[in-house]
Amino acid sequence: MKENSTPQPSAQPMPPIGETERLFRWITQQYGKPLYWHIRRIVVGHDDAEDVLQEAFISIFTHLRQLNNPANMKPWLYRIATNEALQHLRRQTRLFQSIDSLSQPLTEKLHAETALDADAAEALFHEALLQLPTMQRISFNLRYYDEMDYAEISAVTGKSINTLKTNYHYATQRIRKYINEHTQ
Repeated sequence: MKENSTPQPSAQPMPPIGETERLFRWITQQYGKPLYWHIRRIVVGHDDAEDVLQEAFISIFTHLRQLNNPANMKPWLYRIATNEALQHLRRQTRLFQSIDSLSQPLTEKLHAETALDADAAEALFHEALLQLPTMQRISFNLRYYDEMDYAEISAVTGKSINTLKTNYHYATQRIRKYINEHTQ
C-alpha cells in the first residue's frame, strides 16, 4: 500500500437512499477518512482539511436526496469534496489570481506540517505534487492515491477521459523532473 494512500471504505452494506439520516451516518463512517485525505492533499493543512471536510459533509447532507443512483456515490462524494476544497483555495487568492499560484504558500504549509522525522523522499514527492497545476494535481491524486479509474475521475472533475490521461502522463513527467532536479 502506498504511503499516505487513502483508506478504503469497509464493506458494510449501504442503507437505502430514502433513509437520509441513516445513509448520511453511513457515508461519514465509510468515507470520512478517504475524503479527509483527498481534501488534505488539495489544501495541505490538517486544520484546513478538517474545515473543508465539515463544509463538504454539510453540502452532502443538504443534497443527499439528489443522489439517484447509488453506483455514482463515490464520484459524487469526491466531486463535492473537491469543489469545497477548491472553494477554500479560491478564498485564499487575491482578485484575478489563479489558485495555481498558491503552490509556494502550500509548499510552505507542507514543510510546517511535515514531521521532523518524515521520510525525505516522501516529503520531496509531496513537494513535487504541489508544483503541478491544481486540476492536474487533483487528477493525479485521484488516480494514484484514491485508485480511481478514469471514468470515476471524469465524474469527479467533469473532464474528459482523454484529458485526464494526458494530465496524468504530464503530471508523472513533471514529478520525475522535479525529483531529479532536487536530488542531484
